[in-house]
Amino acid sequence: MPRFGHGVNGHSGHLIETAAGLLDDAGPEERIRMEAEEETGYRIGRVEPVFEAFMRPGSVTERLHFFMAPYEAADQVGPGCGLAEEGEDIEVLELGYEQAYAMVATGEIADGKTMLLQALELRQLRSRA
Repeated sequence: MPRFGHGVNGHSGHLIETAAGLLDDAGPEERIRMEAEEETGYRIGRVEPVFEAFMRPGSVTERLHFFMAPYEAADQVGPGCGLAEEGEDIEVLELGYEQAYAMVATGEIADGKTMLLQALELRQLRSRA
């Protein structure tokens, strides 16, 4: 099912998003590990905090915590796809970095959490310099 926020704003399809979830009673690092496993099927170990951001500080108190984590095929422990009891029906996409970055430019990826791709691009630029 498409997300409400983009559906009422004229977006016709599903959003391509990074794994994420509400903190509930967990810390940010614990939660991203749980969400990554639930939504992608990969158990991640070391996570690196990238930044925190208030996406709409004028109207919403929510603060997002952004992380990056390495993974490999051996880290897959399940199918992902989210939890049905939470109303999640997630299609897992594994995109190459260049493909995902190009999809931001074309608007195919329009979720605000894709700022992580920009952080990765900055790292790539620094490592090439």
